[in-house]
Amino acid sequence: MTFQWTAVAAFLYGEIGVILVLCLPFISPLRWQKIFMIPLWSKVAVFWNKMFLTIIVLLIVLFLDAVREVKKYSSIHVNEKAANVNTNAFDHIQMKLFRSQRNLYLSGFSLFLWLVLRRTVTLLTQLAKGMTAHAALETQVNDATEAAKKYMAENERLQEALSEKGSGKKKDSAEGTDEKLKKEVEHLKAELQKTSNALNKANNEVAAVKKQSEGLRKEYNHLMKEYEQLQGSLNEADKKDL
Repeated sequence: MTFQWTAVAAFLYGEIGVILVLCLPFISPLRWQKIFMIPLWSKVAVFWNKMFLTIIVLLIVLFLDAVREVKKYSSIHVNEKAANVNTNAFDHIQMKLFRSQRNLYLSGFSLFLWLVLRRTVTLLTQLAKGMTAHAALETQVNDATEAAKKYMAENERLQEALSEKGSGKKKDSAEGTDEKLKKEVEHLKAELQKTSNALNKANNEVAAVKKQSEGLRKEYNHLMKEYEQLQGSLNEADKKDL
């Protein structure tokens, strides 16, 4: 195995180990966030995007090179097998094909796990931020609940104090209240008298309108009778003319 493919294999094994460590259930996202916030990681995070893209490009180049090698030795393997060449040469070509396929798997899985590792770190960071925000909201809700209970208790105390003070002033204000009530009763009586007068006037007007409507109805019936009589006489005259 050449140096570059040895490095790719080591990189693949390292990716598998890191992903397994990140997926351990007893390490919470908040703890990972604390680890990501250490000064060393903060310095590396500045170059994280560039390093990620650089490794992606290298792995893609190696993957394409492995695909090319597999196609190359696959075609040679088929041609040599059909030509029935020397056994040693055939075994050598088969070994080359096996190595190219191995390199293809190494580069392909390294590329895939590198993307998975980036996504895993991103999700852990987002989950840790969400958990922090949730804890902060719970703290705010608890503080608001305690403050509301405190204000309600103070409000009840103030109401009790006001009710105690108001009971001492009830006797003094009773006489003034009676006078106000008497004035209101007199005012209501006057309003009631005005309303009754207006109602009587309206009833008289309604009676007069009823009498007028009764006279109009009688006049209408009389006119209808005369109209029928005229209509009958006209019909008889028409029959005589015919």
